[in-house]
Amino acid sequence: MPATGAWQEGDPEGNRQFAKVHPDKSFALQGGGVLEEVTMAYETWGRLSPAADNAILVCHALTGDSHAFGEHGEAHPTPGWWNGVIGEGSGLDPNEHFIVCINVLGGCQGSTGPASINPASNKPYGSTFPVITTRDMVRAQAAVADHLGIEQWRLVVGGSMGGMQVLEWGIMYPDRVKALAPLATALAASPWQIGWSAVGRNALVLDPLFRGGDYYDAEAGNGPHSGLATARAIAQIHYRSPNSFSERFGREVVDPRSIYGLWDQYQVESYLDYQGEKLVRRFDANSYLVLNRAMDLHDVARDRGSVNEAVSRLARVPVLTLSITSDYLYPPNLQIEIFEAVKAIGGECTHQIVENGNGHDGFLLATEDVSNHIANFLEDTSF
Repeated sequence: MPATGAWQEGDPEGNRQFAKVHPDKSFALQGGGVLEEVTMAYETWGRLSPAADNAILVCHALTGDSHAFGEHGEAHPTPGWWNGVIGEGSGLDPNEHFIVCINVLGGCQGSTGPASINPASNKPYGSTFPVITTRDMVRAQAAVADHLGIEQWRLVVGGSMGGMQVLEWGIMYPDRVKALAPLATALAASPWQIGWSAVGRNALVLDPLFRGGDYYDAEAGNGPHSGLATARAIAQIHYRSPNSFSERFGREVVDPRSIYGLWDQYQVESYLDYQGEKLVRRFDANSYLVLNRAMDLHDVARDRGSVNEAVSRLARVPVLTLSITSDYLYPPNLQIEIFEAVKAIGGECTHQIVENGNGHDGFLLATEDVSNHIANFLEDTSF
């Protein structure tokens, strides 16, 4: 297994397309860092209408990428992460809409991130890659919209970290969005989220093969796989719910004939190991740190005075927010806060609740319910 699961130049491109962000100038970041060159990888489905008024931006979560819809293959190791929400007859139908999903800045599946080559050194950025924020992600996405000739998105939609980007789109570019759907997300990262994130990041960097973030020249099998897999396993616990674990695994063991050894496993342990190993094959440890930290930094009120002042910028934009009943990471009260904040400034907001036992991952797994709510919202805002 390579030291990183990042996509590298020369790898099969699959459905990826690429856009340079302002190739004639550097890209300044909110935290003070600068990237001399930025490339964004994206995928599209459907056709842009002659009036360019049917474009929908789908924003992905922490370990997602641009492959939101489609099959797996040599260039895309997993099927589309929102199959069932995107697709013919689904809420996001390529027969009606031009759907775009962009691998975020800092990601590892074609967009500029820590595994990319730093033009100043001709080596991967690694530990020198700067801290980024959701606002940096959105500014880079806006450049892709310019590249595609899209002045206004019909809808910007996403869950979790994707929902953070959705909110920033509405606040930063209210004239470039017709409607917003931030799902299973929050106006600001909560202490609960930050605490879980910190434990995961610490687990990752304690892997001696992390080498301070500069591991890209390591031989195959000698990357920070254990650290990244452990971080993923920790996250997988709070991505789901206690009931979902109880129903799926109970107290079943892997081998009933072997239960008294210190490392004999319950089925839930085997599942967490599997989830960690699966992520290692398609993700980069440094990107995990950078994007995870960007989520912790998310706060729509930062440098804007207050939540009210921030949200007032999207007062004219209809908003759909959605909760998963069993979500322990972004519980429904956080989406109610979004609803109340939009209503407080005289905006239009709908709050929908999906009864689903899969925890935070419900926004990915309850595809029929999520799809239906998005379809209804698109119909309600088709003015």
